[in-house]
Parts: sequence; C-alpha cells; structure tokens
Amino acid sequence: LWERNLEPEIIPALKELGIGLVPFAPLGRGFLAGDVKRAEDYPEGDFRRGDPRYQGENFDANVAAAATVRDIAAAKGVKPGQIAIAWLLAKGPDFGIDIVPIPGTKRRTYLEENVAAADIT
Repeated sequence: LWERNLEPEIIPALKELGIGLVPFAPLGRGFLAGDVKRAEDYPEGDFRRGDPRYQGENFDANVAAAATVRDIAAAKGVKPGQIAIAWLLAKGPDFGIDIVPIPGTKRRTYLEENVAAADIT
C-alpha cells in the first residue's frame, strides 16, 4: 500500500516462479499506523531522523497520503494499521501469490490488532 514499486516487475516474477512475498514495514514505518512525528522530533540515534520520508515537504505529503487510510479505517471502525495489513492480505489473491506481511511490534495489544486485520474486508 505504501510502496507500489514491486507491482510492475517483481510481482509477475513471483507469480511465475510460485514464490510468495513477505513485505517488510507494511505499516509504512508508522505512517500508516497513524502515530508518526517529524524527523527532528525523534531522539538522536533513531533511524527516522535521517529518513527523507520524515523530513520537510516529504513528511507533509506522506501524512496527507496516509490520511486516506485513516479515513477508510474510521469508516470501518478499525485502526489504520489494520487497513494497511488487510489491503496487503487482499492483494495476494489479486496478484495470484501468497502475501504474508510482517509488521513489527513490541506490544501484545498491537500484535492482536495486527492479527485481527485478517478479518477485515
């Protein structure tokens, strides 16, 4: 959902070879989960301080793009991260491949939210 650059060449190759996809950072490094700050608001040593997605106009554009996901989530009464995961899971059959997203979390609550995304259409 966040980066669609695999669709033109990689997805067809995966389908042809019978290989599944394990997309990393399916929550867009936090943008699609709804909890994100500007680069300078993260502590020293945090990778997001140097990531262009979190800086200046890029940050503003990415927050605006993620607003669509938040709107869809609100309409369905679910979390934005769940929409992102559900979208990925739904794309597997569309593409003819297995897709198994690997959202990272340290908290059981978020793990449970992520798993519940499989029930969202």
